[in-house]
Amino acid sequence: MGSFPRPVPTGLLGADDPPPVGLHNDEASSPFLIICDHAGNAVPAVLAGLGLPQSELDRHIGIDIGILGVSMALSDRLQAPLIFQRYSRLVAECNRRLHSPSFMTPISDGTPVPANQDPTADDRQARIREIVEPYHTAISTYIDHKLAAGQPLILVSMHSFTPSLRAAPAPRPWHVGLCYHDNRQFSDLVLTELAHQRDLVIGRNEPYGVNMAEDYSVPVHGEERRLPYVEFEIRQDLIADASGQVTWAERLAPVLKAACAHFGVEAGR
Repeated sequence: MGSFPRPVPTGLLGADDPPPVGLHNDEASSPFLIICDHAGNAVPAVLAGLGLPQSELDRHIGIDIGILGVSMALSDRLQAPLIFQRYSRLVAECNRRLHSPSFMTPISDGTPVPANQDPTADDRQARIREIVEPYHTAISTYIDHKLAAGQPLILVSMHSFTPSLRAAPAPRPWHVGLCYHDNRQFSDLVLTELAHQRDLVIGRNEPYGVNMAEDYSVPVHGEERRLPYVEFEIRQDLIADASGQVTWAERLAPVLKAACAHFGVEAGR
């Protein structure tokens, strides 16, 4: 693949690079906190697109297509804060433990990632320090403040999935999937509410489940803190445009409010 420019030791993000953490409705007082690990596909300028064409960064390997639009529209309808990550999962996979092989994956769904083939220790630490840590610190700080104030908190983790993989091209029939581990009380309430929508094919830990050893966001912020949570996976062809994104926000908002009521928490307006 040839040589690849490495980031300078003094820092990864330059003056023209966007900050890693995005906020929407961050002053809202809803019991819901929405997080979006794969909202963006930015790449620090010094990494030169990771050696990939933009068309690869725009694929599902680089971003959860459509999910930021759904998350923002859902945030507006629930009046809930949203914390999202602007950088591509190929730069640093914010939903993986640092020891996971896919944290800085060298290949994703058949696409080699040149910048991740042999990263230096400085490169790895810079990505952790400047991209991963600010994102998860923002989430944990919000949770800490909410719990310290004695206020209820329900974590809503938003993802999207490709209708089929290049490496495994079988179609994935689910419109939406819920991912959960042991702490599934709130997820079960959401599943019950979603089941009223007869036109949906719903995946239960499909196309993915929660991997406590490899995953980060739900295991650390949800399971380990014993917080109620729900993790959505929405199929990307359903939310590829603004209309689909609004439609899914309008589907999920009443579902979450109803589940919240059954859970015994006031969801707000």
